[in-house]
Amino acid sequence: MQSKKIYFASDFHLGIPNHEKSIEREKKICKWLDEIKQDASEIYLVGDIFDFWYEYKFTIPKGFTRFLGKIAELSDAGIKIHFFTGNHDMWMKEYFTKELNVAVHHQPITKTFNGKVFFIGHGDGIGPGDQKYKFLKFFFKSKVCQWLFTRIHPNFSFLIASTASKRSRLATGVADEVFLGEEKEWLYQFCLSYIENNKVDYFVFGHRHLALNMDIKGKARYINLGQWISKSQYAVFDSNDLKLVNFS
Repeated sequence: MQSKKIYFASDFHLGIPNHEKSIEREKKICKWLDEIKQDASEIYLVGDIFDFWYEYKFTIPKGFTRFLGKIAELSDAGIKIHFFTGNHDMWMKEYFTKELNVAVHHQPITKTFNGKVFFIGHGDGIGPGDQKYKFLKFFFKSKVCQWLFTRIHPNFSFLIASTASKRSRLATGVADEVFLGEEKEWLYQFCLSYIENNKVDYFVFGHRHLALNMDIKGKARYINLGQWISKSQYAVFDSNDLKLVNFS
């Protein structure tokens, strides 16, 4: 019997830079999901799966049909799937839970697999620095902000939000893919601090768009999952070790 594995991926950013490229990437992601469903027990999608997502009571963003159908297929087959909200799709509510039987996490979580402790989260707003973003995240997640946004017709609100989201990604460019050094890598600094008082074997984050596998004082490893805009990177845990992999 083939041993089951646990898979992690993030930062698909479905929806950018245009419809054609997004569809091409969506098909590749579905191909990856088809490949791993043979031995997957759980799949963790660790934020920014969509470049923009917002749920009204009866309305969700148009598109992503292949991807959503594939997630439903895998969920119906008994594979446990977890979605984490990222900075681009933080306004995820109950659609995935009700329609796809997917667990949605708005905060980092701790899980234990085969005796190994995993700290899993998208990574935005964690660690020192980036105070401007932390304030914006607090505002965007507030009930007042969401109530006001919901008052706008979807034709306008989706246009405004998706335009802002694309400008954010274009402004960042390839800067997210440059290693800043241990002192300036805020997620690495968070891991260093957290490990002092907590038992963790693997920290698993997205957000940075840079695949990383870093030692944390010989006590743990920090894994950043990379991205699927220009690359196709993910991690897999085979009950013994967590490895970064490139999908081709």
